[in-house]
Amino acid sequence: MQLKKLGHSALEVSALGLGCMGMSEFYGSQPEEESVATIHRALDLGVNFLDTADVYGRGSNEELVGRALRGRRAQVVLATKFGNVRDEEGRFMGINGRPQYVRQACEASLRRLQMETIDLYYQHRVDRTVPIEETVGAMSRLVEEGKVRFLGLSEAAPASIRRAHQTHPISALQTEYSLWTRDPEEQLLPLCAELGITFVAYSPLGRGFLTGRFKRPEDFAPGDWRPNHPRFQGENFERNLELVRRVEQIAAKKGAKPSQLALAWVLAQSQGIVPIPGTASRAHLEENLAALELSLTADDLAQLNEAAPQGAAAGERYAEAAMKAVNG
Repeated sequence: MQLKKLGHSALEVSALGLGCMGMSEFYGSQPEEESVATIHRALDLGVNFLDTADVYGRGSNEELVGRALRGRRAQVVLATKFGNVRDEEGRFMGINGRPQYVRQACEASLRRLQMETIDLYYQHRVDRTVPIEETVGAMSRLVEEGKVRFLGLSEAAPASIRRAHQTHPISALQTEYSLWTRDPEEQLLPLCAELGITFVAYSPLGRGFLTGRFKRPEDFAPGDWRPNHPRFQGENFERNLELVRRVEQIAAKKGAKPSQLALAWVLAQSQGIVPIPGTASRAHLEENLAALELSLTADDLAQLNEAAPQGAAAGERYAEAAMKAVNG
């Protein structure tokens, strides 16, 4: 497994990480046994970078990851996030970046994970009502106390990233990036290169759409959140399906699966990018990891850029309310 240095840290992470969100929520119910087996299989195959958040399953995802890592903590660079607040019914209550909440959230995550230290702690969304210097200042005090090792931001705007980085070194920026979400190419990727921040690409498979597994809205399991997403609805679904078909055609010529081609494309954009495709399946995990062996030629990249140019996806990344929380 190729390792990459994580930003301004002493950490080295696998070239492909594992997103754990879907093991607990949003993509339908998943058997915990298979989720834990997937984490163990990832570790066995050299994946050492795991991603969770306190909001996933209202804490249950952190608990699951913590159970899966018992006896194997030393093998993992573990990332979790705070800032998105939900009530006991799961309703989104807003974003909280107040210093006192930063500490409260971190200590709660440590209890759920049953760990003493978080390797990479992200602010999940920027709280526009609190100066980011105050939030990151509180996060830096957690570093001083040994509760957290290194800091990251998620879905932050360039100005916020610069101000945060001046307060305390930011090692990673996590933002959606894939063949159907290429917005970061304009400002975020150049800024990360300038500041020495690793770009962690979440949803590098377009929330699973770029795998080619979903051909109709009915293909999603009960309880799956994706049919509520603008890109999975009505005309947007059909237009985006055309994009997937183009990717599938190129993948077939390469003798690869569309998921592997999509991941190989993200990896080819920069050595400073680490994709974290999520899955709760060992079979899909192994399929994703095969992307590391897929070499793309200049012609392959040109075909993909033509098939999925910036802005090609139909629909917003999130529903209107959630879009207000990104690029903070």
